[in-house]
Amino acid sequence: MNKMKKNKLKHKLPVLVVEDNPVSRKFLEKILIKAGHEVVSVDNGRKALKLFKDRFFPIVFTDWMMPEMDGLELCRAIRKNQSTGYVFIILLTAKDSTDDIVTGLEAGADDYLIKPPNHAELIARLNTGIRILDLERSLITANEEIKTLSITDSLTGSYNRGYLTERFVQEISRAKRYRRMLSLVLCDIDHFKRVNDTYGHLAGDQVLKEFVQRINRSIRNNVDWVVRYGGEEFLIVLPETNLSGAYTMAERLRNAISQMVFEVQGQEICITASFGVTNYDPTSHDKKISPETMISRVDSCLYQAKEDGRNKIIAGQPQKSCLNQKDEHFLFTVPSVHPEIR
Repeated sequence: MNKMKKNKLKHKLPVLVVEDNPVSRKFLEKILIKAGHEVVSVDNGRKALKLFKDRFFPIVFTDWMMPEMDGLELCRAIRKNQSTGYVFIILLTAKDSTDDIVTGLEAGADDYLIKPPNHAELIARLNTGIRILDLERSLITANEEIKTLSITDSLTGSYNRGYLTERFVQEISRAKRYRRMLSLVLCDIDHFKRVNDTYGHLAGDQVLKEFVQRINRSIRNNVDWVVRYGGEEFLIVLPETNLSGAYTMAERLRNAISQMVFEVQGQEICITASFGVTNYDPTSHDKKISPETMISRVDSCLYQAKEDGRNKIIAGQPQKSCLNQKDEHFLFTVPSVHPEIR
């Protein structure tokens, strides 16, 4: 019984009634409120349209003949305006000819009721609208899930390379436009092949998932974001972050990873990670900076960190004198190593 009641309640929606006749308006309000819906009512289309600017109503009952703005004008205005979701419109009319009904539907109404409406028919048509809205919401949810899957790494839940290609261009454009810092951190789990060879690929997968969870706990929600760049390589994008701030975050993460113990299938696994860090400073860097250039720089930093013994951080910046070189590999200066890491 409780489950049935819960399923029924989820269909209770805010309903807007637009009717200039006070008797008809009260009649509609009574039926809809009794059915459990929240009802807001006004006496003409102009007032209804004004309400839509502040609040979304998924269902609208509107009379055809009204002062200031009639039902047909209201239908057209609702369809013209961008809404947060679909609006199911039921047109109330005393006109029952085929031509009149077609005119109403062409104006944007989804359904119609001949006045005065029959109680049972009104509820039936309302429920039809609710079913259509439910289908629309299900479709939106399904599309959102498909989109999420298309940009997400299925194992770790981080973003994938496809998402990086699309969004990183936007991040650089934003940094240029608003003259904000932008930093990159590229991290790689040291000797990860040994984990797979020693403990198996399932254990390796678990380490990767927990590694990303550790990264997510070290960055800002809804600001920074993580991409699985390679098998065990992860790129962290840090908007509005200078090189020092990015280095500090990387060091905090490096230290946390080196102290973690991954418990997988009753076995304890310890790992370390190496990091490359670079940034874009709009006050001193070339305006023609590209995603490829920044990723090339941070990749060079990471390579140097691994060459220097791993479990290290190398931070690098571009040389101003090299910014006009055509070969992007020459845009990177010799990385500077933080003394504490050396």
